[in-house]
Amino acid sequence: MSITPVFFLLLLLILFPRSIYTAGDGQWQLLQKSIGISAMHMQLLNDDRVLIFDRTDFGPSNVSLPNGLCRKNPHDLTLKTDCTAHSVEYDSISNTFRPLNVLTDTWCSSGATLPNGTLVQTGGYNDGERVVRTFQPSCGVCDWVELPNKLLIRRWYATNHILPDGRIIVIGGRRAFNYEFYPKITRSTSQLYKLPFLAQTNVHNVENNLYPFVFLHVDGNLFIFANNRAILLNYVKNVVVRTYPTIPGGDPRSYPSSGSAVLLPLKDLELGLNVEAEVLICGGAPLGSYLKAHSRQFLPALNTCARIKINDPNPTWAIETMPMARVMSDMVILPNEDILLINGAGSGSAGWELGRDPVLSPVIYRPNSVFESRFELLNQSQVPRMYHSSAILLRDGRILVGGSNPHKFNNFTNVLYPTELSLEAFSPPYLDPSKIKLRPIIVTPASSSKIHYGKLLEVKFIITEFIDLDSIKVTLISPPFNTHSFSMSQRLLVLTNTTAAMRMDSGRFQVNVRTPGSINIAPPAFYMLFVVHQSVPSVGIWVQLM
Repeated sequence: MSITPVFFLLLLLILFPRSIYTAGDGQWQLLQKSIGISAMHMQLLNDDRVLIFDRTDFGPSNVSLPNGLCRKNPHDLTLKTDCTAHSVEYDSISNTFRPLNVLTDTWCSSGATLPNGTLVQTGGYNDGERVVRTFQPSCGVCDWVELPNKLLIRRWYATNHILPDGRIIVIGGRRAFNYEFYPKITRSTSQLYKLPFLAQTNVHNVENNLYPFVFLHVDGNLFIFANNRAILLNYVKNVVVRTYPTIPGGDPRSYPSSGSAVLLPLKDLELGLNVEAEVLICGGAPLGSYLKAHSRQFLPALNTCARIKINDPNPTWAIETMPMARVMSDMVILPNEDILLINGAGSGSAGWELGRDPVLSPVIYRPNSVFESRFELLNQSQVPRMYHSSAILLRDGRILVGGSNPHKFNNFTNVLYPTELSLEAFSPPYLDPSKIKLRPIIVTPASSSKIHYGKLLEVKFIITEFIDLDSIKVTLISPPFNTHSFSMSQRLLVLTNTTAAMRMDSGRFQVNVRTPGSINIAPPAFYMLFVVHQSVPSVGIWVQLM
């Protein structure tokens, strides 16, 4: 059944307490006291369900597999027969979840969705290090499908990204200075490609180059950041076409000195190769922090963000100061083009028992505001979200937040930061009840519509009061795979208005926009489409860009 945006809003008001819409400077709500697992990895699917999974090698979780099912794995390092789940499917509309059966170890793995919405999840640890796992959305009873030995080498702490041709690239990982593709359709896509940049950015006994930040540039190449610097890679020819300067100060931003990064919203899409592309990297840990944390010296995290125009003829990093230092935070692109920084610690490093001083307050970064006036501090949570936390955007504009387990095993008592099994929702300021009349309601296109490249798209919507048609924007967001402070394949596009927004009959409005004209700007995939009015987004609808 297709759920209209109007019905979706009414359903949310019924299922969730009204308090989630009293945002002001942001509002927190406890959704589930326990889902039985800690949310190390998250992926929103195009049926509004979220795949959540932890690792499998620490013993039993706190949620049983259904119908007396047990996972029998002779290769498991802790429990050969395990009748508990290490993955769940969370329904963001009904606020319910069901346990899933993942067999091999998904610890510190990676993922991306195919153009048809299927999640492809890769690697992990031990018996999972060369496994590809898939999960099909819009099924209701589906479970994980595991494909052993589909990766050429072990992938642990790697990064995935969807490509313009619909394949997925898998880059790096521990002692993996190379990349490969999935699926392996041809001989060229079945090879392993060396990437010396990852060896060059590797620090002995520390690494500081795991989970590299990867973004598809508008020219079809890949921007790859590791440690404190970046390259632009032609992955087809395996040629580095550009080298970027080191971030001023030289401190590392990659795991385990975990900062976070986003490709800032892409606008003026009709410019094609000349679309301005900027990368923002925030937080991290200073050089030496990881080793010092092992000796119980917890250095303050980095309090800066670095921003660079990656297609500028002479690119340089612009440095900005955050309201507080952050390491292990997540960065979520919001439908109105703002960036949310959430979760993390104020000192130490990623790794077991290596972080201190939880950062409970999210921060909004407004990339379109003037320099030194882009940050806004928001209301804090009561739940520390430290190492192995996660955060993703939902279609209604809330942020789903979960995880935190800085221990080798689940540990709930007599520790600074207990293993966290709960799920929360954070409502950004645009969900304040005072802004409800500003919030558009999409009428057309219908949810799950197929849209095509370079075409005109009529978007019809309702706004009840305080109408400013000049502020209307239509945005597309690709739902990312989130783990370890990085959201893989995260991308927002501001569609170009071909006509000014106009009033129609029956209190409705219409704006005509042009869909992206290039698969390099927007790879084929499912996207959430939003109408934004005075920086307040509608509930999104799912569209499939083909």
